[in-house]
Amino acid sequence: MVVLGLETSCDETGVALYDTQRGLLSEALYSQVAVHAEYGGVVPELASRDHIRKTLPLIDRVLSDACLDKTDIDAVAYTSGPGLLGALIVGATVARSIAAGLGVPSLGVHHMEGHLMAPLLSDEPPGYPFVALLVSGGHTQLIRADAFGDYRLLGESVDDAAGEAFDKVAKLMGLPYPGGPVLDRMAAEGDGSAFAFTKPNVPGLDMSFSGLKTQIWQFLQQHVQRDPAFIEARKNDIAASVQCAILDILMDKVEAAVEQTGILRVAIAGGVSANRGLRARLRAKEEASGWEVFVPPMAYCTDNAAMIAMAGSLMFEAGARGRLDDEPVPRWAF
Repeated sequence: MVVLGLETSCDETGVALYDTQRGLLSEALYSQVAVHAEYGGVVPELASRDHIRKTLPLIDRVLSDACLDKTDIDAVAYTSGPGLLGALIVGATVARSIAAGLGVPSLGVHHMEGHLMAPLLSDEPPGYPFVALLVSGGHTQLIRADAFGDYRLLGESVDDAAGEAFDKVAKLMGLPYPGGPVLDRMAAEGDGSAFAFTKPNVPGLDMSFSGLKTQIWQFLQQHVQRDPAFIEARKNDIAASVQCAILDILMDKVEAAVEQTGILRVAIAGGVSANRGLRARLRAKEEASGWEVFVPPMAYCTDNAAMIAMAGSLMFEAGARGRLDDEPVPRWAF
């Protein structure tokens, strides 16, 4: 069965073809980073317009790359939420129109369930059950996955997401947009013990990053008042120390989740799963403790359509079917 997947939840237009027998057949991704860079963040109206321009040409490209015709499509999966409403509407409208024209099912996929399935695109995917750290600019959650569709929320951020903390600190440091990946690269050149930041005391498996972000803002403000060149002079050490503080919070909670559940399979997904520091920390823990760590390929950490197509195929096999009047859900709990 061939599933066409569309991802248009924010500022990246993704299209992919996934075959339940042969795996991923082809994919294409258009990033709008250059469009939004001058504004320092995503402008929803511009994002929607770019999805309109790019989605159909990308569909033609992936079909051509896979040597398939539209009539070979058995189902169309699309991101139904959460995300920017206008961007979601573009993907949903195109997906349902194609499905209706071909007489095949359409399937609205939860964006975070797509990310949760991204490790399954690896050469060595995790078996069930596994504990997943979903970590991105909008979400930071610990999920127990016992089977596809059978999930339990173990803990989550009570305020900012980890990715949001990375991006906001990067902006405070004057780094170019998007700042999180830039901060990660700088951290590799710095000393993570150069500056110490207090970790929030949040009970259970929940997390918090808002206080840490405020603490770092105050720290930068105080030092810049004394020395305007402080950030430039110590940027790598600041980046490394900030990253160390954020990763300490994440690792503490992941370790607690493993201890609580007794599950040694640990997967990460979402945009921050591309963070090299986080990947290294998890690999080190795997070697030291006997964990099995599953990290998706870099291409499937950030938003992409391969994960949507795969999740859609699993939904189809589970008996799910969408309706033409299904509406996107910009705020959708997971």
